[in-house]
Order: sequence, then C-alpha cells, then structure tokens
Amino acid sequence: MSKVQKISIALTHDMAQTVKSAVKQGEYGSASEAVRDALRDWSEKRAKKQAELKYLKKLWKEGIESGPGKFNSIEEIIAEADRQLKEKTNTIN
Repeated sequence: MSKVQKISIALTHDMAQTVKSAVKQGEYGSASEAVRDALRDWSEKRAKKQAELKYLKKLWKEGIESGPGKFNSIEEIIAEADRQLKEKTNTIN
C-alpha cells in the first residue's frame, strides 16, 4: 500500500453502524478498510460520471457544429420519434 495519511471523518450514526457491522461480520478487517473500499467505489463512480459528461459535451458540440436541424418544434421531433417507433414495431411484428 502507498503511504498512508491519517485523517478524521465524521459519520452519521447510521453510517457508523454500517461500517462497524461490516467489520464485526468479517467483511473488513477494520473501519479504515471499509471506508477505503467505499472511497474506491465513489472514485470509480465519479470518474465514470465525468467520462459520461465529457462524452455528452462532445455530442452536444458535434450537434451544434452540424448546423441547423430539420425540425422546427418539439412537436415535430416527437412526431418523427413516434413514426420511427411505429416503423420499428411493424418491422418486428
């Protein structure tokens, strides 16, 4: 393990009980291990969200750069989506 830095954190009663229970049941050797595991999960989720946001920004930029759309209103977009859905449904049946 890399160099460990000790910090203090405050948890709600329920969170603290969850950590203590996980240690007591043998899922983790210590509260620190449980919290480190939770932080690893959080870091992974955070990185995934950031990657998804970056991808959405890329798509947004591509859409803007592609020029004006062919629809003039949300109603036209919905009608086209309905048409495509019906078309796809008819193909499946």
